[in-house]
Amino acid sequence: MTISATRGALAAVALSLSAFAASAQENPECIAPANPGGGWDFTCRQVGKSLQDLGLIDQTMQVVNLAGGGGGVAFAEVVNKRNDADNLIVAASSATATRLAQGAYPGNTMDQVRWLASVGADYGVIAVAADSEIETLPQLLDQIKADPTSVSIAGGSAVGGWDHLKVLIAADAYGIEDVRSVKYIAFDGGGEAVTQLLAGSVQGFTGDISEAKGFVDSGDIKVIAVLAPERLEGEFSSFPTATEQGVEAIGANWRGFYAPGGMSDEAYDAWVSKIGELYASDAWKEVMAANGLAPLDLQGEEFQSFVSDSVARIQSISKEIGIIK
Repeated sequence: MTISATRGALAAVALSLSAFAASAQENPECIAPANPGGGWDFTCRQVGKSLQDLGLIDQTMQVVNLAGGGGGVAFAEVVNKRNDADNLIVAASSATATRLAQGAYPGNTMDQVRWLASVGADYGVIAVAADSEIETLPQLLDQIKADPTSVSIAGGSAVGGWDHLKVLIAADAYGIEDVRSVKYIAFDGGGEAVTQLLAGSVQGFTGDISEAKGFVDSGDIKVIAVLAPERLEGEFSSFPTATEQGVEAIGANWRGFYAPGGMSDEAYDAWVSKIGELYASDAWKEVMAANGLAPLDLQGEEFQSFVSDSVARIQSISKEIGIIK
């Protein structure tokens, strides 16, 4: 084969791979493993919109809400029925890693999917209804100390999940000896948990700042603690941290995506690249600032390693507090 012919063949291969990666993302789809209104739903919808606005995808991202099992229904759907889909990404977070660490997705492990990239970290919050008499985190924890049965905390993750763990971390830091006495009620997503708070069925809410923001803006809830080492900037600067109230509790929920385990390398690399370009954009920095997301810039293998380390760390914490043996 001549040099020119070789170059032509290589160019044709490169062009075909590029075309394959592009065609693989026709009719792009993002699964949010919860009902509308929660953090996973926010991740899918905001990233999908931003990708299109930046011209990184040329079609509207279809968002599918697939609630159930704290994300387990969606995980099983991807592993068992959508394993070779090249146009599919799935919203994930520390809650996903927590459930995988605790074996909450029966028969499933993190190695059955491909981890794409992070898009930021979302600090945890503890909130109450806007008309609640409780104004501070110590007030809420004092009520739990005095009578654990009098206070129920709602969250969008399963019992033993990340939302649950954040409350237990705060309770432990405050000196509540048996954190298992804290009453936690699980719902499929932060939206449902806040609805129960507003209905008076529970007295507190544990979630992340991005999913709480809309309910704060509407005047429905008030944040009594952000689980960040120091106050966030901008419009979130009015929210007190747990630390400044004497409760040394920090909880950051990373947000990102996984893809089917059988996704082609070409499509995987294309998605990693697109999400990386999104993260680097000024437009995404504005989204992060507006929604209280802290920086966390991980893609591809680096993100895969990060998730693996997270799962191992959460397994250790869960054993310490008796959630798993």
